[in-house]
Amino acid sequence: MNKIFAIGDIHGCLGKLRPLIQNINADPENDTIVFIGDYIDRGSAAREVVDYVIKLKAEYKNVVCLLGNHEYMFLRYLDGLDEEMYLYNGGSATLFSYAVSLSETPKERKAKIPREHLNFFESLLPHYETDNYLFVHAGLKPGLILSRQTIHNLLWVRHEFIDTDYDFGKMVVFGHTPLSYPLIMPNKIGIDTGAVFGGKLTCIELPAVKIYQV
Repeated sequence: MNKIFAIGDIHGCLGKLRPLIQNINADPENDTIVFIGDYIDRGSAAREVVDYVIKLKAEYKNVVCLLGNHEYMFLRYLDGLDEEMYLYNGGSATLFSYAVSLSETPKERKAKIPREHLNFFESLLPHYETDNYLFVHAGLKPGLILSRQTIHNLLWVRHEFIDTDYDFGKMVVFGHTPLSYPLIMPNKIGIDTGAVFGGKLTCIELPAVKIYQV
């Protein structure tokens, strides 16, 4: 059976991502790597993480990259929207990584981001589904089918989702909310273990439910 490797929030922690990818030893042809979002912000190597993930997409046949709330905020910042909110949530580390100045206009900001990186950010998916699993960045609002979920639900929901025992029809794999340890429940698996806050970067192999950490 082909394996799925889902990787939690990276937040610019390239020093943890590289050895994690080496440790999981995924098959480039048959296995799937799913990034749960939040590649950037707070950590110091945002640009390098995006470079590395783009490189992985060229080396592995099946790499799925989800949109995190931090990529969503970054794209809005580049358009001149919600600037204070982005900076409050650790965006200055990413701006420094791309040599973007706070005084620059939206046009000047975008000019600093390599076209390949902009294409990457703009191509990120809000969710990814298989027969048995649903991968989202933050979670889902209980009681709503996937097609009725808003982008705000998928990128920002926390305790309303984490605390529910609602059956979403598939196992939901998510990040966004930092946890001390991976959360494994009958209806959900949480894999953000606070890599940028001194915790570990977590990957879960499915369907074996095998945990890898750096």
